[in-house]
Amino acid sequence: MATQEEFEQAVAQSKELTERPSNNVLLQLYSLYKQATEGDVNTERPGGFDFKNIAKWDAWKNLEGTSQEDARAQYVQLVNSLK
Repeated sequence: MATQEEFEQAVAQSKELTERPSNNVLLQLYSLYKQATEGDVNTERPGGFDFKNIAKWDAWKNLEGTSQEDARAQYVQLVNSLK
């Protein structure tokens, strides 16, 4: 399990990556961050033609039931693999 400090370091490192990750990896980072910090989805799914936010919401929703600790550990692991 990743500590809160390791998670915060990974968040800072994710903002300093030398190459921009693919959209799929960005969605993974977003959804793991949201799950780690807020837990399960707590908002309504965006509607209409807001495709970017729909994709982000769906990615987060797919992690429903994942503990915040597991999401934190997965986030740290993913950021470390991108360095």
